[in-house]
Amino acid sequence: MNLHQFRFVQEAVRRNLNLTETAKALYTSQPGISKAILELEEELGVDIFARHGKRLRRVTEPGQLVLKSIEAIMREVANLKRIGEEYSKQDAGTLSIATTHTQARYFLPQRVTELRRRFPKVQVVLHQGMPEQVARMLLDDVADIGLATEALAAHEDLLTLPCYEWHHVMVVPAGHALAGVDRPTLEQLAAVPLVMYHPTMTGRTRIDQAFARARLKPQVALEGIDSDVIMTYVRAGMGVGIVTELAMQGEPPGGELVSRPLGHLFGPNTTRVAFKRGAYLRHFVYAFAELLSDRLSAALIQRAMSGEAAGTDYDL
Repeated sequence: MNLHQFRFVQEAVRRNLNLTETAKALYTSQPGISKAILELEEELGVDIFARHGKRLRRVTEPGQLVLKSIEAIMREVANLKRIGEEYSKQDAGTLSIATTHTQARYFLPQRVTELRRRFPKVQVVLHQGMPEQVARMLLDDVADIGLATEALAAHEDLLTLPCYEWHHVMVVPAGHALAGVDRPTLEQLAAVPLVMYHPTMTGRTRIDQAFARARLKPQVALEGIDSDVIMTYVRAGMGVGIVTELAMQGEPPGGELVSRPLGHLFGPNTTRVAFKRGAYLRHFVYAFAELLSDRLSAALIQRAMSGEAAGTDYDL
């Protein structure tokens, strides 16, 4: 057995048992993949996949156990590569960050800049996506570290730690009737068209839950996945915006948009930082995590990665 066979099995599962797509992803031939998998099954003495003709239909019960072992082996292979990079280039390498638009646009710039100041030979790669995509990039070893408010904690194979808390704010043009209201109510918000985040993004779940508890149905005029788009449509008169407070940090006082806090309606949201369990983290990954929150430290992350629960659910 060899690593090529393991990669073929792992990728076939990722591609929903479609060997044509698997071959394209791995830049090889479909017959070559089929042959390699059959040879591995023969060597192991079990069928990893149930077949109908030449097509793979499902992963067998012993195949599930084989797949878990393959995933562990491939994770350790990736760790070996990182260890080699770590000690051959102490202050160089690539930091791959998976995050949402809001984090990349408003929260990360100063912290990424500071990391580059400390480690000028480290190249930073930002991967932006929906929260579930952020989780998937971590699980697929595309990213070293992930940052999002939703989805990350739902994956057992990810270690997630609280990073910082934030609240929603209402955003309206300066001349809007609600601009003079210091503490908007749910009733006031339900009475106007709203421009806000997609249901899977940036604390939207809390907003929906608050309206549901009050038995109110919001008038959603437009849903977006990033704050800039929402604020653009608020400026255009589409409706009243609900965004993260971070989005208003760059707005000048007395500008065309004004904001009012909504924490009393929707409560706090917690953005979490995530790592793939069992992954080897290079020293500059720890350094970057420490820049994200003064509560995060290399020692805390190492304890959590080793399976120690103590201290990993600290209060922000």
